[in-house]
Amino acid sequence: MKLSILTSLALAISIAWPSAAQAANRDAHPNIIFVMADDMGYGDLQSYNPESKIETPHLARLAKEGRRFTDAHAPASVCVPTRYGLMTGRYPFRMNRGRGPLLEPNRSTLPSVLKQAGYKTAMIGKWHLGVEHEKNPAANQKLGGGPVEHGFDHFYGIPASLDIPPYYWIHNDRPVAPPSERISDNNTPGWTRIQGAFWRGGGIAPGYKHIDVLPIIRDRSADYIKAAAKSDIPFFLYVALPAPHTPWLPTKRFEGKTSVSDYGDFVLMVDDLVGRLLGALDKTKQADETLFIFTSDNGPVWYSQDVEKYKHSSVGPLRGMKGDAWEGGHRMPFIARWPGHIPAGSKSNEVICHTDMIATAAAITGQKLPANAGEDSYNLLPAFLGKKTKPIREATVHQSSRRYLAIRQGNWKLIPGLGSGGFSKPSTVKPKKGEPAGQLYNLKNDLGEKSNLYAKRPKIVKRLTALLEKYKKENRSTPAN
Repeated sequence: MKLSILTSLALAISIAWPSAAQAANRDAHPNIIFVMADDMGYGDLQSYNPESKIETPHLARLAKEGRRFTDAHAPASVCVPTRYGLMTGRYPFRMNRGRGPLLEPNRSTLPSVLKQAGYKTAMIGKWHLGVEHEKNPAANQKLGGGPVEHGFDHFYGIPASLDIPPYYWIHNDRPVAPPSERISDNNTPGWTRIQGAFWRGGGIAPGYKHIDVLPIIRDRSADYIKAAAKSDIPFFLYVALPAPHTPWLPTKRFEGKTSVSDYGDFVLMVDDLVGRLLGALDKTKQADETLFIFTSDNGPVWYSQDVEKYKHSSVGPLRGMKGDAWEGGHRMPFIARWPGHIPAGSKSNEVICHTDMIATAAAITGQKLPANAGEDSYNLLPAFLGKKTKPIREATVHQSSRRYLAIRQGNWKLIPGLGSGGFSKPSTVKPKKGEPAGQLYNLKNDLGEKSNLYAKRPKIVKRLTALLEKYKKENRSTPAN
């Protein structure tokens, strides 16, 4: 067994459950497991794209037993801003940019709202919202500003993506071992520089192996679920995967299992992890009292030449990829299962966003968010339960890697610029004389965003532009409490 696995497993998960007098009870509130994949496309799951070349049986089971949302969105098409939106219920364009911790001190977060309701809260996986001393931690140095200072009782994970050094584990707010050694750049012939088993060289902790990370997250998450069964207190477990983001590193059991090379095999590992967590719930008889959600943070790094070569579209019928303002950058798979509450085998076309989780958590636990919390978060509980209502969201804002702020209302989507706004080329285009300055699409008739109606529908452009400016000026998009 590899040294890093031994080190990891030697650190037993500490679950200090509060007393019954301090905590909520599972009879009133469900456990909540939120699994977020990294760079997984809308078209990778066969339940979303029947033409997918990757078999995902455990995610298919989740869809069969739960509710599949076909119009769910990340608030951004890249990692960090999406995670900010999920944790705070705020659009990431409101985030203070800079180095170090990105979550504002004393701000309500998804875990803190649930903790206030008596939940035990844990995070296992990729944080990527900054901690103090992140780039050069000393042994046993406190890494402030991380998960345990923002509502999580327990954290075991990595500071950022697996292609961004330094590489080391964090347990609560301390490095398990500092990144005192060095590792060189890694690339895979036949792929672009940012695909395959790609990582950047830099600091690395002794015994740390990139290929071990996903299995360790899988095992620790399953162990947490098993340990939680010994208590009547509900738990919130946020499992933030580093996959199928690069480096694509399927273990031997998954090598060559798909026709989509290392990427498809790595997606298969994500599906297997979901199966392990569902199995842990089944074994401990907690499935019926658990809301289980699976989604992704943004679209994949998957080019047109990859589609042609492998006959697999990672974004399905959508246009674009990671980083883009187009749908492929931010329209995500989103499946929710809660037996006895969420209709099994159902589908919803409701437009939803990751920012909505904090308001939904408050609704599930009977709380009212403070006026300065969840400013862009809507309660999704009616949509989860299959209740017919008018559209929950007034509109939804999507941020691209080049900070295009697209806005969606009803079937209409406005992108205030030309080009992808992200990774796809060209990312930006200067309009020529007489050409439209932006993009407007009717997604009901044009999901692939091929017909730009910007010049033909000026009233809609004006209305959506004004609404976006209103959201910026008022510093919120939900009605004030």
